[in-house]
Order: sequence, then structure tokens, then C-alpha cells
Amino acid sequence: MRTVITFGTFDVLHIGHINILQRAKQHGDRLVVGVSSDALNFSKKSRNPVYSELERTSIIAALSCVDEVFIEESLELKGEYIQKHKADILIMGDDWAGRFDIFKELCEVLYLPRTEGISTTQLIKEIKAYGENIINSSVINANPV
Repeated sequence: MRTVITFGTFDVLHIGHINILQRAKQHGDRLVVGVSSDALNFSKKSRNPVYSELERTSIIAALSCVDEVFIEESLELKGEYIQKHKADILIMGDDWAGRFDIFKELCEVLYLPRTEGISTTQLIKEIKAYGENIINSSVINANPV
């Protein structure tokens, strides 16, 4: 049995997340996903995730391509997670290309292309802008001149 491991925050789940998880699963028999803890996400991005770590792990666990989910507490523990889950291959998005090559002594490392035109950061900006537009139009409509 070939085990694939990958990691991510998976906040505001979108088609890019689905694509990479489905493609990762094609490289093995079992897909294990480490979901960044709330604290780890804050340390990486200086913001809290939209959904809590428990909600995000539940969402990822519900996907048919995912076999196991755990909470990733620290970037420094990736090697230990790889060993603990007996991973044969680590798969990450190509925005991380080269960053995890240090784990090639533990398992194969592969970087898959990201889905073009989508990112959680961009989605959050668009949602905020949409909300601000609604608020602004409501204020304008509530105060006719």
C-alpha cells in the first residue's frame, strides 16, 4: 500500500483544494492530510483562519479522496508526521517547490501545479469587498438624497 501525505490550511475550501487532493490521491492508495492548526495558521499568515481547525478537519475528512486527517501543529514536525504516517510520498503545491526537498531522505517529494486563478487569500479579499459593497449600497439606499 502506497501512502501519500500532504499538508495545508484548507480555509475557505475551493476547487484548487479539491483538485490537488484528488490528484495527490492518484499517486497512492491512501491519502493522509495534515490540516494546519489555528495557531500554526496564525504564525504563518498573521491572521486567524475563517473556520476553526476542528471545522476544517471535518470538512477535509468528509472528502471521498481523503483517508485520514490530523492536525498539523508545527512546520518543524513535518518529518515526524511523514514517519508516523509511514508516507511513501509527500505532495505539495508547486508554490512550495524546493521547500520540502529536505524530506527526500524519508520519502519521495512531488510538487503539483496549483489550479490557476484561485487562492484562498484572493477569495477572502473578494468576499470582503463584496460585503463592503453590500453595506455601502444599503447605506446609500437607506439614506436617499
